[in-house]
Amino acid sequence: DGDIPWDIPEDMKHFKEKTTGHSVIMGRKTYESLPKNYRPLPNRRNIVLTRSGLEDKPDEVIEASSLEEGWEAAQGYSNKAYITGGESVYREAMSQVDRLTVTRVHEEYEGDTFFPEIDETEWKEDKRDDREGFSFIEYVRKN
Repeated sequence: DGDIPWDIPEDMKHFKEKTTGHSVIMGRKTYESLPKNYRPLPNRRNIVLTRSGLEDKPDEVIEASSLEEGWEAAQGYSNKAYITGGESVYREAMSQVDRLTVTRVHEEYEGDTFFPEIDETEWKEDKRDDREGFSFIEYVRKN
């Protein structure tokens, strides 16, 4: 139904700390799943990938018709852009990025959208912060 099945306030805080001041690139469904009072995400350049456009698009949201267009829209805002979902956007972006910032939730949940499998032949763990029930992990691309 578009909701994250877990409630981990530390994860939301971590997401905010990482992405504030940078571009966030997301699919339309991910954008629309954000609570209305958090749309667009404040203090970030919000780039939404959509073929059909957004209803009631705030002026500060940038629509892009492809991930390539999304990367272009992110240029010049800061030195980082974060891909924030959904699954198809993650899959497409995986081959184009050199770092992954992931929250791995230790419990299994039912869902209809998943982060792609991280291929350990292509990625190595760079940083890990284990917490109760979840871990913040950063991966860097090998080679």
